[in-house]
Parts: sequence; structure tokens; C-alpha cells
Amino acid sequence: MNDEQRTPESAGLPTGFERGTDGPKVIVVGVDGSESSWRAASYAAGLARRQHALLALVYVQPILAGSAALGAPVSDVTEEVAEELLGEIRATTERLRDVYSIRWEFHTFRGDPFSGLVRAADDLKADAVVVGASERAGHRIVGSVAVRLVKAGRWPVTVVP
Repeated sequence: MNDEQRTPESAGLPTGFERGTDGPKVIVVGVDGSESSWRAASYAAGLARRQHALLALVYVQPILAGSAALGAPVSDVTEEVAEELLGEIRATTERLRDVYSIRWEFHTFRGDPFSGLVRAADDLKADAVVVGASERAGHRIVGSVAVRLVKAGRWPVTVVP
């Protein structure tokens, strides 16, 4: 059998869902309102435009232990953050609509950022994940979301400084 006639099965390769074989079709980007997440969103938007891919902007609403003791429900605050992020995204895409044509969706998930982004990437069948570099000093010791996503090894991950 020559190379042109070989199938993935005959080559011993998996035949399940293939990611990124013709370029990404779904790009997940984590946004949380930080400067690095907005840079990541801008980078991912450019990639989505060039690849004609769907841009899935994902905000993971944190669940804090003992949030009832803090007075105001944390879920109300994180819902407000999600609404503000969506408002900023809509305003930006409206302003740039004539220049760039990008298909995009906004999703929110609850939990820690790593687990939320993993769930989003799995649910949306992401071909690529883009995140901003961590701005917290402690992540150099414990490991940032970006490092954990790279170590998961399930998608190409781009970390934007």
C-alpha cells in the first residue's frame, strides 16, 4: 500500500475527532477583565479573523468558599463582571464591525479558571486555546492557568504576555 492509499486506521492513528488539521475552527480565549486577558482576546480575534474561525470568549465565574460570610452574594458580583465583559466585547465588535468580520460567542462557566476553561474547550470542541499571562506573582510557584493548560496537552495553547 503506498502512502496515498493509507488511511488513518491502516497507519495505526486514532480516527476520532481531529483538532486543528486545517487550522483552527473554534478558538477559545479566557477573559476576566485584566489587561493580559484583553491582549489575549485581541490576539485570538486576529487569529479567528485570519482563519475564519469562531471566537469563543469565555469568562469563568469564580466560586469562593465561605462566600455567604462575605455579605453580598459572590454570584451577584461575578454576574455583574460577566455583564460588564459582555458589554465591552459588544461595544468593541460594533466599533470594528466594518473593519473585521469575526464570528464570536460569549460563554460563562462557574468554577476555578483552569477547570472552567478545560470544560469550555471540551464542550465547544476547541481547536486552540488562548490565555493571557498571569499577572500574579504567586503563580510562579504554584503554576498559572496557562501553565496548567499547556501541561494538560489537549489543545495548542497560546499564552499572550
